[in-house]
Amino acid sequence: MQRRHQSQSHTMLWNKNKSTLPELLRLTDSALREQLAAMPASRALIGLGAGGQPVTVDWDAGSPHVLVCSATGGGTSTTLRTLAVQLLHHGAHTVVLDSKRISQTWAGGIDKVTYCRDIEIIHEALVGLQAELQRRIAHSDQCGDCDDLPRLTVLLEVARHTLRQLARYWDKTREPGDPKVSPAVDALNELLFAGRAARIHVLFGGHLDTTPLGVFAREQFSTVILGRVTPRSWSRLAPQINPAPKSCNRPGRVHVVQGATAHPTQVLLMTDTEAADWAAATAAEKV
Repeated sequence: MQRRHQSQSHTMLWNKNKSTLPELLRLTDSALREQLAAMPASRALIGLGAGGQPVTVDWDAGSPHVLVCSATGGGTSTTLRTLAVQLLHHGAHTVVLDSKRISQTWAGGIDKVTYCRDIEIIHEALVGLQAELQRRIAHSDQCGDCDDLPRLTVLLEVARHTLRQLARYWDKTREPGDPKVSPAVDALNELLFAGRAARIHVLFGGHLDTTPLGVFAREQFSTVILGRVTPRSWSRLAPQINPAPKSCNRPGRVHVVQGATAHPTQVLLMTDTEAADWAAATAAEKV
């Protein structure tokens, strides 16, 4: 009871000043926990902005994909986790592509999560996801939409490094007559361009390398979340925001770029245990 009182008092403290952001967001704040539980399946809470205003992503409006980028230790994996957990909570299946092997360990034992670490397994997973995309498109052609299918999340860690690894892997393994471009990279491109109608969402972690994906890949992300990045990264990932806002070293502090607006935001942070528990619980259960 005492912890509940303290968390509510903390919430009220930063709500008094509508121009400031909360210093830290945790699920131990009962008011925030209730707010998260009330989120519909079509939306995910990224965090809170000035005056405690929720900053969200709408999976059904615009592009269904999110790009998250920050310097090392700036919270990219943490933000990806916050989004993936909420999709899982509402019944989505999730494929984690993690060539670093340890970025999303909370997800390792959760039903509806496929965790891929080795580059050859990541290659096979992306090719398989392309086949699933085609199956869903055929389902939509027959039934009119894919609303009866569960959402499918593709969480791609250290994306630029992984894409380069995929290209090298294909150079070493392709046979005479095979295409020069990695089928896995082609598959990711298809997922980005055709994912919304098929209820497939790509959570893209790291810098966007347009060499393998093409110059129009950036346009597939209607939500770009930037933490501690350089002005050059701002110009590449959010060129419509000029001048670039100053970065902040506070844990969880980012700018959420949607359209021509960059929302200063404090991201909801979860521990591994909290993330696993929230992902494993269904939206119908009490929290």
